Amino acid sequence: MADAIRVLAIDAVEKAKSGHPGMPMGMADVATVLWTRFLKMDADDPRWADRDRFILSAGHGSMLMYALLHLTGQAGMGIEEIKRFRQLHSPAAGHPEYGEHPGIEMTTGPLGQGISTAVGFAMAERMMAARFGKSLVDHRTWVIASDGDLQEGISHEASSLAAHLKLNKLCVLWDDNHISIDGDTAVSFTEDVLARYRAYGWATRRINGHDHEEIASALSWAQKSRKPVIIACRTIIGFSAPKKAGTAASHGAALGPDEASAAKSALGWNHAPFEIPEGIKGEWEAAGRRDAGTRRSWLKRLAKHPQRDEFERAVAGRLPEGWQESFAAYKAKVAEDKPKIASRIASQRALEVLVPAIPEMVGGSADLTGSNNTNVKGIPSINPDNFAGRYVHYGIREHGMAAAMNGMALHGGVIPYSGTFLVFADYLRPSLRLAALMGIRAIHVLTHDSIGLGEDGPTHQPVETLASLRAIPNLCTFRPADTLETAECWEIAVRRQDGPSVLALSRQNLPALRDDAGENRSARGGYVIREASAERKATIIATGSEVHIAVAAAETLEAEGIPVAVVSMPCWELFALQDVQHQQAVLGTAPRVGVEAALRFGWDRWIGADGIFIGMQGFGASAPAEQLYPHFGITADAIAAAVRKSIS
Repeated sequence: MADAIRVLAIDAVEKAKSGHPGMPMGMADVATVLWTRFLKMDADDPRWADRDRFILSAGHGSMLMYALLHLTGQAGMGIEEIKRFRQLHSPAAGHPEYGEHPGIEMTTGPLGQGISTAVGFAMAERMMAARFGKSLVDHRTWVIASDGDLQEGISHEASSLAAHLKLNKLCVLWDDNHISIDGDTAVSFTEDVLARYRAYGWATRRINGHDHEEIASALSWAQKSRKPVIIACRTIIGFSAPKKAGTAASHGAALGPDEASAAKSALGWNHAPFEIPEGIKGEWEAAGRRDAGTRRSWLKRLAKHPQRDEFERAVAGRLPEGWQESFAAYKAKVAEDKPKIASRIASQRALEVLVPAIPEMVGGSADLTGSNNTNVKGIPSINPDNFAGRYVHYGIREHGMAAAMNGMALHGGVIPYSGTFLVFADYLRPSLRLAALMGIRAIHVLTHDSIGLGEDGPTHQPVETLASLRAIPNLCTFRPADTLETAECWEIAVRRQDGPSVLALSRQNLPALRDDAGENRSARGGYVIREASAERKATIIATGSEVHIAVAAAETLEAEGIPVAVVSMPCWELFALQDVQHQQAVLGTAPRVGVEAALRFGWDRWIGADGIFIGMQGFGASAPAEQLYPHFGITADAIAAAVRKSIS
């Protein structure tokens, strides 16, 4: 049965003339034992809510995943898909891609991401079990990871968090083959990995990754552990016969025709390419149906469960009924009261309404709770002995936090949000990019968004970060101007199911600019917040904490008889999706001035190459916010002068 995996990897990589056959061949024995004797799944329903999750963190070995899905009889991964390995529009891509096949739990390839995201899967399982009970939620998360996964820094953060939370249903199967692209891992990697994991608080074991009974014994032991488990599976890359390495000895090498033939000959495999004998195929398909009875019993329990409707709603990602009414009432109160507060405080006030109304929302912070304001009074924290809480103290682990949030979102039943400073978006970026690529709902509250944070200085003033976030496809970056816009942006982020969101929020207080709470005007990305008294002579476009400065400039100009409109653009990405007519109506045809306490990069799209930009030209400085804005020329007077220049 393991050899069937090996030959499918050989045949597919040979046909594609590209790929990584070494890992699938080396880990075929481990994968066979796991999938035929331990992994809880039913090929007839690969999205069964209580299935075990299998994460191929070593995504370069994607043929292992495709072979397993095909052999167990999961629809959509037939021989033709495998033959089209790495071809456009084939689910058998060079790395596993979420959404291409229901049996692929996440997109992997960037090393360290799979094992780190798996921590979030395991966390979500515990949270859902605490909410709905073990009769509906009782499954494990299995990971196959490579040497490279364990070298990446993100895996260190996530593994430490997993041990702290005692995620005993998480098991990592480390492909300990001592090989990376540069050759033997000894050239760069000589630490005692298992000692490191024991220091975290994991249970560890070392086995022969080609001995099926030894593998089975270790997996059985893992199921009884009270700690997360890592098993070092000593394997031979490209393994094709007992005590003999195959010819695919390199992490990155595809097999040539002669090498492929030699490897299959070493296995004693005499069948045509992609041909699996009926006996072996039947055994694999039986393994794919092994838990069909378990799933049917689960469905009967679900049918009788008092929380059935709520469970199905949460897993499907639908928001509960009634949350809109309470949030609309909150927005109406904001419009009436017009509070002058920082948008990070405005965010917390929005959360105080949203989190009680939407029980799937689970918050957190990277040790910046008091600064990010992501906590809600009365909502308890998660701890190793109680997962009924809904707030996670991630510690100073932004890399691991973002990956874990992806895992929660992918698992289903949880809407994760968390916080850190905007400048630390660089720590979140790899996971944030994957969230955008996979199209999943993860919400990042990123505060201290500009030079307005004051004395913390240029190390914490993210003048370039907004542009870098706006460059990520399918990521919505919100920069609200006041409390009402902050509420609107939260409403959009919570509703959005097809990608992640960032809320870039101020430390300094911002005046209220609007009193109309009916329509969510931020939903179109940009709108006229102050129209000119007559035909426009210019349009000022601003975001976030600079909108009120733009409004002040417009008032000065109007007093001089110069009609000027002000556009608030809290989300570039949503504005870019609007029809041309809406964009033209908002932006107008008069000269444009852009205002943002950040770099100009990207602004030419909205103001044109001839437009004037009022913002930063380099890094910030350390001083009170009220001194920094005049120092860098981001003032109403400077904006008014730019408008005069643009129309002279």
